[in-house]
Order: sequence, then C-alpha cells, then structure tokens
Amino acid sequence: MTFSSSRVVLVGRLGTNVDRRVLPSGDELTVFTVVVDRPNAGREGRRQRVDAIACHTSRAVVVRRLSALTQGDWVEVEGSLRRRFWRAGERLGSATEVEVGTLRRFRPDRASMSG
Repeated sequence: MTFSSSRVVLVGRLGTNVDRRVLPSGDELTVFTVVVDRPNAGREGRRQRVDAIACHTSRAVVVRRLSALTQGDWVEVEGSLRRRFWRAGERLGSATEVEVGTLRRFRPDRASMSG
C-alpha cells in the first residue's frame, strides 16, 4: 500500500481564537485550534487531559464554516499534517500543524461521550 500524503482527521472542540493573517504574498491564512480529549485522561497520574492542535486553512468554504461556529462547538476537520520551519535569530524553530481541507460541525453521540 502506498500513501502520497499524510491524511489527518480530528474530532474535537473549536478553540478560543480564530485569526486571519495576511501573508507577505498577499494570501490570507485562517488559523485556529481544535481541542481534542486525550484517551484515558486523568488515569495513571496523567495531568494533561486535552491537546490543542494547531490548524490553518486558506480555503474559502472552510473559512465560511468557521465563521458560523463559536468556541466549544464540536467539529470534524480533515487535512494534511504539515511541519514548518523558521529562523528566529540564531535559532531554528518548527511547528507541526494541520492544513485543513474540509471542516464540518460534529454532533457527538451522547452515549459515546460519557465515561
């Protein structure tokens, strides 16, 4: 089996900020976070219960859907995992993000969300 890209599907809650950034090229990028629960959070002394996953998109349909959502709304995003690098003085920085291709409101099944 051969894979040509890294496909990622996240189901979680929309984070606190949805920001638009204008790149030097003039393109507009919308950045946001999806907060996902960690499995077995709170067990075995684990303190961190969630992860905030950085996401970005330049797709107009995704931006329109984001504008209809508020913090805490459940979403499902699909996209590709991307790692970007930059220089900050003498140091090299990096971040791993999801480049979102599709986004939809997600309606969790109450039975699956308990315990």
